[in-house]
Amino acid sequence: MLFKNANKHCLNLCLLLAFSPLSSAATNSQLNIDNPIVLQRADPWIYKDPNTGCYQFIGTSPLFDEIEIRSACRINDLKLAEAKVIWQKHIEGNMGAHIWAPELHRFDDSWYVYFAAGDVEEPWRIRMYVLANKSDDPREGDWQELGQIKTPDDSFALDATTFEHKGKRYLIWAQMNVPRTYNSALLMAEMDGPSSITGPVITLTEPTLEWEVQGYKVNEGAAVLIRHGKVFVTYSAAATDHRYAMGMLWADVESDLMDKSSWHKSPQPVFSSQPELGRFGPGHNSFTVAEDGITDLLIYHSREYLELKGSPLSDPNRHARARPIYWDAQGFPLFFNGQGD
Repeated sequence: MLFKNANKHCLNLCLLLAFSPLSSAATNSQLNIDNPIVLQRADPWIYKDPNTGCYQFIGTSPLFDEIEIRSACRINDLKLAEAKVIWQKHIEGNMGAHIWAPELHRFDDSWYVYFAAGDVEEPWRIRMYVLANKSDDPREGDWQELGQIKTPDDSFALDATTFEHKGKRYLIWAQMNVPRTYNSALLMAEMDGPSSITGPVITLTEPTLEWEVQGYKVNEGAAVLIRHGKVFVTYSAAATDHRYAMGMLWADVESDLMDKSSWHKSPQPVFSSQPELGRFGPGHNSFTVAEDGITDLLIYHSREYLELKGSPLSDPNRHARARPIYWDAQGFPLFFNGQGD
């Protein structure tokens, strides 16, 4: 797959980082964010209620056994908020193991949780599933299982995210190819319902760059941010230790998003480990807006040390963090400004 002007933008990005002042509505210290915002929650996802301005937080439980939601009207209060368990893994069959990366979305007057799960008998048979709830408060009411999101290839699939653009709803997810030459690539299709896709499937990005194939060949954990005339898609790559890092794709908002040629890819990671700051393996991010209603925030997980306590999956200390997003003169997000968070 060809990505037009990627190297040119990488050069521009490097020049901007070196010579141009960074701009943002507020700095991390001005926002008074107390990181980590939630302990031991990887794959953090935040939904900000447009009516109340309050936040709903969801993430991967360190035991991979349940899905919980916590709510607060200040980012700093999320770590203190009571976690309400809304769903637990099955004791047999599918949705019985490896409950990973839940995302909370609201559209069509309902709440939806997208998540990945394995089977009790086959824990690594990971597929994508959806829960739905019509209650006004996602911590209340009944969550119904809508079942598996079926894709043309029945293979390892996870990290579904959804977004709406120009009257169409899309699904982006990570999936292994049939020949199993990589662990996962990012795919995209239009949706015809909250748990189903329709039409063609395109490959947004495969793990081919050197930094994407460290330990494992992975592109996963997509998140979408539409700003400044562009549709940005961040994703994470490599093994989930200190080599884990974030990449970025983008397309013009007026382009055909289902045309692969509309998409561009940064050849370098846009956010990665910074040992001097005690940040290792940052990734699997989401986006929200700060309490000021202006500043875009990057929500992500990372560890605070290099040497794992066990394996990447058994070490529970991937903490959720937040930091403001800066913007360069061309309207591209800059996720790191040389300062701690």
